[in-house]
Amino acid sequence: MRYIKMGLRNVLIILTCWLWLNPSTSQAQNIRLLTLNQLESRLAAGKDTTFIVNFWATWCVPCVAELPDFEKLQATYSGNKLKVLLVSLDFKSKVNSTVIPFIKKQHLRNEVYVLNETNQQEYIDRVDKSWSGALPATLMVNTTRNLRQFFEREFTYPELEQTYLSLK
Repeated sequence: MRYIKMGLRNVLIILTCWLWLNPSTSQAQNIRLLTLNQLESRLAAGKDTTFIVNFWATWCVPCVAELPDFEKLQATYSGNKLKVLLVSLDFKSKVNSTVIPFIKKQHLRNEVYVLNETNQQEYIDRVDKSWSGALPATLMVNTTRNLRQFFEREFTYPELEQTYLSLK
């Protein structure tokens, strides 16, 4: 019996360490709500950083299809001053039941937020006046070069990479 308890104890220790070190698990725990004021402050504070803000939702098929490309872009240019922010437009009430399991399943490593705004038309207009509200949508900002571009479409990786490199 003593050996069984020791074995179970070791399994629990290993499982605890794996959960703590597994990036997909820890990423899911870092999902935060984000207002547009907070997003704008973050963009303004990153004077030498190019930000790519992808607006997406778990129910949006083209959004889900392009998420790996945003992950790849951040990984490819990790040594550059690039920050990819994934802003989910899923309802706040769906964070635990839908968004977190989705993030875990997709193994997303970029920063993930859920937009915390109540007036849809107001936040759409604040992001970009040309935005109809369709997804996916991507905002690219380089404050050093005073560049701000908005795209209401799905990207392929080559298009995403080329657009990012044109902002650097």
